[in-house]
Amino acid sequence: YADELSEFDCFYIDKVAADAGQKKLYLTFDAGYDNGNLSSILDTLREENVPAAFFVLKNLIYKNKELVSRMANEGHLVCNHTASHKDLTQSTKEEIEKEIYRLEEIYTKETGNIMSKYFRFPEGKYSAEALKNISDLGYKTVFWSFAYEDWDNNNQPSEQYAIKKIIENTHCGAIILLHPNSKTNKNILPTLIKLWKSQGYQFGTLDELTAKK
Repeated sequence: YADELSEFDCFYIDKVAADAGQKKLYLTFDAGYDNGNLSSILDTLREENVPAAFFVLKNLIYKNKELVSRMANEGHLVCNHTASHKDLTQSTKEEIEKEIYRLEEIYTKETGNIMSKYFRFPEGKYSAEALKNISDLGYKTVFWSFAYEDWDNNNQPSEQYAIKKIIENTHCGAIILLHPNSKTNKNILPTLIKLWKSQGYQFGTLDELTAKK
C-alpha cells in the first residue's frame, strides 16, 4: 500500500536510512492501559538513554496520569491513538474529529502538556478517507515496520522466542511497535536495546523521521 500511503503524511519505515543502509531504529509503543509493566519500561529507556513514542488512549491518561506525564518529562513523545480505540474505518469525519480532539483535550487537561501530532490507527485499520481526515487535522500517521503478537496477557511469548523474533526482523530504518502491557517485553527490553546497540543501531525520534520527508 506504499502508493496509497504516500499521498498522505504516513510513515512505516525510514526510507532514507533503509536505502542508505543506515542503522537507525524508531521505538514506538501502543499504550492503552498499564498492568504494572510501564514504569519498568520507562526505567529501561531512561537508563539506556533511548527515546520512544507512546501512542496512548484516554484510559491510560485517566488512570495513570503520572506515568503519562513521566513519558513527556523524560523526553518521549506522547501521541494520539484515539480516545477509545475506535475503528475509524467505520467512522464519519465528525466522529474521527471527536476521537482525536477528545484525547488531545484530556491529555492537556490532565497533564498540562500538548500532545505530539503523530497518530496511529487502532489495530492498524485504516481507509483512504480516514487517512485524509487525519492528515486534514494536522497529524502525521505512523504505522510500523515490525510488530509481533505481544499484546495478549494470557498468551505471552517466551522471552527467548521474542528476542529471536525481534532481532531477526530488525532492519535499517525500522519502526518497531511493542505493547507495554507485555510482561515479556518488559523483561527483554534491556537485553533488546543492548543487542541493537551492539549491532550498531542508533535510536531516532519521530520528529527526526518526519523531517526527512
